[in-house]
Amino acid sequence: MSSHHSRTPEEIQQDLHDQLGQILQSGAAPLDSTKINWQRYRKVRWFFAKAFLQVIWWDIVLNRPGLRWLRTPRLPRWQKIARNYRALALEMGGVLIKLGQFLSIRVDILPGEVTRELAGLQDEVPPERLEDVLAQIEADFGRPVTELFTWFSPQPVGAASLAQVHLARLPSGEEVVVKALRPGIDVLVETDLAAIALAIRWLKFYKRVSRRVDLDWLAEEFTTVTRNELDFAAEGRHAEHFAQDFADDPQVYIPKVYWDYCGPRTLTLENVGYLKIGDLAGLKAAGINLSQVARKFYNIYMRQIFITNFVHADPHPGNIFVKPLRHPAEPEETRFGPTEPVPYQSNRPFQIVFVDFGMVAVIPERLRAALREYAIAVGTRDAHKMVQSYVSAGVLLPGADLKRLEEIHEAMFERFWGVRMGQMSNVAFSEARYFMREYRDIINEAPFQFQVDMLFVVRAVGILSGMATNLDPEFDPWAETIPFAERLAKEELQQNWRGWLQEAISLGQVLFNLPQQLDRVLAQAQRGSLTLQTSLAPDARKAVQRLEQALNRLGWMVVASALLLAGVQLQTNSQGNLWGSGLLVLALAAFLWGTFKRG
Repeated sequence: MSSHHSRTPEEIQQDLHDQLGQILQSGAAPLDSTKINWQRYRKVRWFFAKAFLQVIWWDIVLNRPGLRWLRTPRLPRWQKIARNYRALALEMGGVLIKLGQFLSIRVDILPGEVTRELAGLQDEVPPERLEDVLAQIEADFGRPVTELFTWFSPQPVGAASLAQVHLARLPSGEEVVVKALRPGIDVLVETDLAAIALAIRWLKFYKRVSRRVDLDWLAEEFTTVTRNELDFAAEGRHAEHFAQDFADDPQVYIPKVYWDYCGPRTLTLENVGYLKIGDLAGLKAAGINLSQVARKFYNIYMRQIFITNFVHADPHPGNIFVKPLRHPAEPEETRFGPTEPVPYQSNRPFQIVFVDFGMVAVIPERLRAALREYAIAVGTRDAHKMVQSYVSAGVLLPGADLKRLEEIHEAMFERFWGVRMGQMSNVAFSEARYFMREYRDIINEAPFQFQVDMLFVVRAVGILSGMATNLDPEFDPWAETIPFAERLAKEELQQNWRGWLQEAISLGQVLFNLPQQLDRVLAQAQRGSLTLQTSLAPDARKAVQRLEQALNRLGWMVVASALLLAGVQLQTNSQGNLWGSGLLVLALAAFLWGTFKRG
């Protein structure tokens, strides 16, 4: 029999899926192209396409000299794009909400008009039907839910874009929370990742972003972390890793993982639904000091970022609880379960409880020393050391003016040191005019490039800042950083004393050889054979190039003006004069050439 046969519609569809997967693999981790909701994909892709076309037209094409008067104000345009994205994310859920939340704190690469519009985007969507959730759990274990749990709450206690959570009770009597993936969520995730990967590829054409961000790496990192949120086995291991990191801290509590009741799409954890960290009234009613909670929460994250290098990257208010503990004035047997009323006791002890370890960030080895150097620089108000930490981390663009960066950081220390969290936004707004006047060059140049593997750490820090401010507007992050920085500096000195000794020996050798080298230089100077090679610094060279381009354009504008005046004069004196018409055409050509010529 011949192996050739007519292709079925399913085979044709499979080929189309495979071709799409190959296209989307450029700049992203390989996507499972067999799991694409085509209607959803086209809708998301069309939104991104319209947004990019608007940016290209208004901010690139009409940003040329001579055409800028045609542009409309940027603020309303960017706000409208962000508002439309927010509406799309709320309508469709899935990864789009996660992306919107991430973009809402990217003030370093996006205009404030965008981040403010997205700031209120919450990961809350209508729950799935109970029947579908139960069927999925039963498929995971091959047993009825009634055999797994003696009680299962029909109402979810939380419904997010990727999963939802129900309370349940084990046969042993322990109350647990059961986290179940939404049925069909893998298709939605792969579809959204495909559309986002395509949008990131388009971003490569926008040099302002592509020169600061490794977009291929960004796509791969975002895809990997998002898919990891669907891996409940990994989430359970992350929780146990975090518990081990903080095993010596009695103020940190991590829920127990019940592995016998976990499956590919089901995760069962100890119920730790105590007081939410955003429930300020409930915390006050229990006698818990909000300022102490803010300080402890801040220090937990300092330890994660700078010491353990394993970071809970999604610390929004729904994932952090405060567990009230027995006050010394209360009986020994006093314990408080989740949702139980807690009587008021001034300065009641507490534990901070973390849940949802689907999104974690591991700080790579190459950035750890730079981060420690950064923390020490903040604690000691050392602008030079801070800039050097940027150099060590590789977050500066080539040719960045290090001296100007030190100056602006010294000014920031002077004007922001000691400012409380609640005052930060007001002070920043009032100081904006000063910084734009004094450091316009460095602000406009924005000499930073984005480190993709720190992406979710930065997201966590942004959320942390907002939560600390909400808990205690008078919280002083500077005062909390100083002892932490001193500890890091002491540890660094103790660990690196051999390195310091080697550097001292090397310096001694240099000083020993210095007189001999100086004699050679002076001898060359006396013979007239001393030569010096000089070159412009990269930033100065770019400034000279910009000046040359401006002068070239000015020259062409002068030529165009002269031709225009001559042509108008000839046309006025003699109607229908071909020379006059010709000069007017030449004036237009000179104007267009000078406007669009790059060199």
